[in-house]
Amino acid sequence: MSNLSEMKCEACQADAPKVSDAELADLIRMIPGWGVEVRDGVMQLERVYKFKNFKLAMAFTNELAELAEAEFHHPGILTEWGKVTVTWWSHSVKGLHKNDFIMAAKTDQLQS
Repeated sequence: MSNLSEMKCEACQADAPKVSDAELADLIRMIPGWGVEVRDGVMQLERVYKFKNFKLAMAFTNELAELAEAEFHHPGILTEWGKVTVTWWSHSVKGLHKNDFIMAAKTDQLQS
C-alpha cells in the first residue's frame, strides 16, 4: 500500500464499505500514535497532540480545518490549553473508511 499521506479522499456514500478487520490491522500500523475508540457503536480513530501553549494548539487546529476543507472530510476536534484531540470517522458509513486513515496520516504531517 502506498503512503497514506499522499493519497486523496474519495467521495464516501452510505453504501461504501467500512474497513475490514484485516484492513484495519494493516492501516493502523501505518499511523503510529493513533488509537481506535468505539463510541455509541461507531469505530473511530483518535489521537491527542501536545503543544506548549494554547496559541500553538489553536494554530494546529486552524491548519487542520484548512486540510479538512481541502479534502472535504471533517474530524471531531477538541482544542484545549496545550493539546488538541482529533477524532476521524466517516459519518456516512457510521464507522471507519480508508479516508479516515488517509486523513489521520495527513494530520500527522501538520505536526512535522
